[in-house]
Order: sequence, then C-alpha cells, then structure tokens
Amino acid sequence: MSTAAGAPAAPRASRPRQGVEYWVRTAVMAVLAALVAVPLYYVVVNTFKTQAEMSSSPLALPSRLYLDNYVEVFGTVPLVASFANTLVITVASVAVMLLVGAMAAYTMVVRSSRFNTVLGLCLLAAFVIPGQSTLIPLYRFLVGIGLIDTLTGLVLLYSAGSIFCYFLIQGYMRTLPFEIIEAARIDGAGPWQIFWRIVLPLVRPILITVGVFQTMWVWNDFITPNVFLTSSANRTIVLQVYSAVGQFSTDWPSFMTLSVLAIAPVVVFFVFTQRHIVAGLIGGAVKG
Repeated sequence: MSTAAGAPAAPRASRPRQGVEYWVRTAVMAVLAALVAVPLYYVVVNTFKTQAEMSSSPLALPSRLYLDNYVEVFGTVPLVASFANTLVITVASVAVMLLVGAMAAYTMVVRSSRFNTVLGLCLLAAFVIPGQSTLIPLYRFLVGIGLIDTLTGLVLLYSAGSIFCYFLIQGYMRTLPFEIIEAARIDGAGPWQIFWRIVLPLVRPILITVGVFQTMWVWNDFITPNVFLTSSANRTIVLQVYSAVGQFSTDWPSFMTLSVLAIAPVVVFFVFTQRHIVAGLIGGAVKG
C-alpha cells in the first residue's frame, strides 16, 4: 500500500513544471510566429490598398476591398506566359536533378572504391563554391553553345543542383537493406532493373523531400534568370515581379500584388508537402 500510495507523488510534483515549460514554449513560438507573419501580412494587406492609403497607413487594414491592383496586374502583365515558363523550368530542372542525384548516389554506395571516394570529395568541393563566382564563366559557356536566353539553358544550369540531391540521397541510401539488392542480383536482375524497380521505390521519401527543397529553390530563384534570360517572352514570374520596380519610382501596390501571385503557388505547394520533408529526413536518420 505504501508503494501504491507513494507512486502518484512524483507525477503530481512534475505536472506544474511540465505545464510551465509548455506554456513558456508556446508563448515563445507564438511571438516568433508573429514576427515571421508580419512581413507576409504587410505585403498581402497592401495589395488591397491604393498607393496613397498604403503610404498613410501601411500596417492598417484596408478601408475597403480595393481589387484594382489585381485587375491591373492581370490586364498588363503576361502572367500566364510567366507562370508557364517558371513551371517548365522548375519541373524539368527538378526531374533532372533527382534523376542524376539518385543515379550518382546509387553508384557511389553500391560500388565503393578509392576513385569514388576522391570523386565524392571533388563534388563536395564543388558544392561549397559560391554560385555567384561562376556566373561569368557560365554566361560565356551558354553563349558558346547557343543556349543563352533559353529555357533549356536555364534547365542546364539548374542541373548543377544535382550535387545537393546526391548528398542527401546518398545518406538515405546507406540505410537501405542491401540484402534485397543482393537477392535481386542472384535472381538475375540487372543494374537498371535493380535501380528502377527496387532502389527508387525504397528511397521515395528522400526523393520527395529533396524535390520539395529544389522546387522551392528554382521557383523562387532570381539571380540566375535575371542574368541568363534577356527577352521578355522568357521571363519567369520572379522576373515579372522585379519588372514592377522602376528606375525612379515604384508602384508598390502592384509590386506587392505581383509578389503575392508569385509566392502563392509555392506556399500552397509547401503546405501540402511539408509532412513529406519531415518524414524523409527522419526516415533516413532512424533506419538501420
């Protein structure tokens, strides 16, 4: 009886501390979330204001629902073409990066050798080089092969992101049960069959995770399209946002309206795929 009577004492003593810690964490996270949400609130609210109202009260709610900014943007900016260009570049680039990264990771993991180790170190060295330092050589390279100011040239440039995919996918692949691969080899399956039918389905969580990261990077990237795309017909949606900035003055409501339209698809995409990011990263960490 003394044991049974004493057992609840510890939980009763710890509950107040757990409660305080919980509310403190909640309060801190609420403050941080509010700080992060303020810029988004500022941008979205001002899309429903006139230039004068925005200047006078930028953080206040609009006095009325003013939709002329959206009407003007849809009427003057080729949004459909810009979204189509961005979608083509993003889908093609991410597909190439995932394919090349997965194939490289599979080769490095399955065929471990001194050469592969040295090659992996070279890839790591290339990964840490700032992309801005290579813009001029890359520009001259695309001019030489006739792919400057083309969507294909931009996809070719983004394919360098395969190095990032390779590092994440390789770490996940090392946790796989390679007895399955050995069994497939014994059954007569070739390297391509093993890769497509066994390995890729097993690493699907990390492929989704890396795909989300790279999709958000390519969609939101500004520097690369701004340097390598010159014609208005090939502009991405981010470049259309930048085109609203004038040399001497800026129509800020239109600029913010374009910004909202540009980030809305990627925000929706992230909301629906964020659980795959956590699942992919945690899965690679706890397997094996």
